[in-house]
Amino acid sequence: QMQLVESGGGLVQPGGSLRLSCAASGFTFSRYAMSWYRQAPGKERELVASITSARTTNYASSVKGRFTISRDNIKNTVYLQMNSLKPEDTAVYYCNADRPGWQSYWGQGTQVTVSS
Repeated sequence: QMQLVESGGGLVQPGGSLRLSCAASGFTFSRYAMSWYRQAPGKERELVASITSARTTNYASSVKGRFTISRDNIKNTVYLQMNSLKPEDTAVYYCNADRPGWQSYWGQGTQVTVSS
């Protein structure tokens, strides 16, 4: 019933751009803080960006100025606009929904590969 579905990943050259989307269903989307995490091979999952229900945003230092997180509470979708992509951005990107005192949700992930 509760579902997050990521899309928009793919192969892109260094310096290129991608926009990831995460479509939510089955819960009160507007009440949840939404985040993008990523996990590269052999590394732990790390927080990339988050946006609260009040649309306050936070970014990892490694992506600040290049990535932008946004949300559309009508479409129940969170986005991650990724510009000036670097090879070190290569990872599986996961969408997360979190609300204090409530169950958290994870998507299945979408692969982003930055390579020439």
